[in-house]
Amino acid sequence: MRYVLYNPLAGNGQGQERALKVKEIFPDEQCSFIDISTITDYKALFASITDSDSLIISGGDGTLNRFINNTEGLEMPCTVLYYPVGSGNDFARDVVPEDYSPFPVNEYIKDLPIVEVNGKKYRFINGVGYGIDGYCCEVGDKLRGQSDKPINYTSIAIKGLLFHYRPCGATITVDGVKHKYKKVWLAPTMHGKYYGGGMIPTPGQSRKEKESLSVMVMYGKGKIKTLMAFPGIFKGEHVKHKDMVEVLSGKRITVEFDKPQSLQIDGETILGVTSYTATVA
Repeated sequence: MRYVLYNPLAGNGQGQERALKVKEIFPDEQCSFIDISTITDYKALFASITDSDSLIISGGDGTLNRFINNTEGLEMPCTVLYYPVGSGNDFARDVVPEDYSPFPVNEYIKDLPIVEVNGKKYRFINGVGYGIDGYCCEVGDKLRGQSDKPINYTSIAIKGLLFHYRPCGATITVDGVKHKYKKVWLAPTMHGKYYGGGMIPTPGQSRKEKESLSVMVMYGKGKIKTLMAFPGIFKGEHVKHKDMVEVLSGKRITVEFDKPQSLQIDGETILGVTSYTATVA
């Protein structure tokens, strides 16, 4: 049996329709489809699954993030596959860049880094966005609640840079060493390479390297210069701007802003955050 845990909201509301394609991918196997939002007891669910079965998580990065955090401390009863049908699919982009069919993820969802926000801890699989990326997720969530049209995060980011988002000061502490910055636009900490639908904030970061995380700081410049450098993040070329971009790596990274900002963890938004701390497993 293949148990397909799907998120109907994934892929701009096409999550259920896309999940049903699993039957076409595995035509000779029996599938049971479960709306992941209806699961209240994963321990009970896992007790009903044998090691000859498989679990398929069908959704986007946020879906996989919620599954990881909701099953924290539980042993996986079988092989877990991930079927990337979200709007960003940054995890799949990093791991299987040319094939988005279901693939096994057991090795990728263990020993994940932890981020602590407002006294609560979360595991994350891609990265923690703080600054205009968190702002983009906040605006995207609002737009999604108003319309079923696809969300263009690049457009939100550009409009934010030009008109709406206000940078602030930040103190970033990496393995006990403090660094202070003014006019910070971005300060994400990454475990994988991609986030935000294909952005590469820390080109040298690899999820295979479990001993360190990387934080990228885009800072110090005004709207126009920042906007000129920003598109390079889609190829990782923004790091060439040494006077406004710095990448730091370490086992424990704390980012403190001097005013509350929106934060996103694998695309899941948390509002009004003044600091976060990310640590390796």
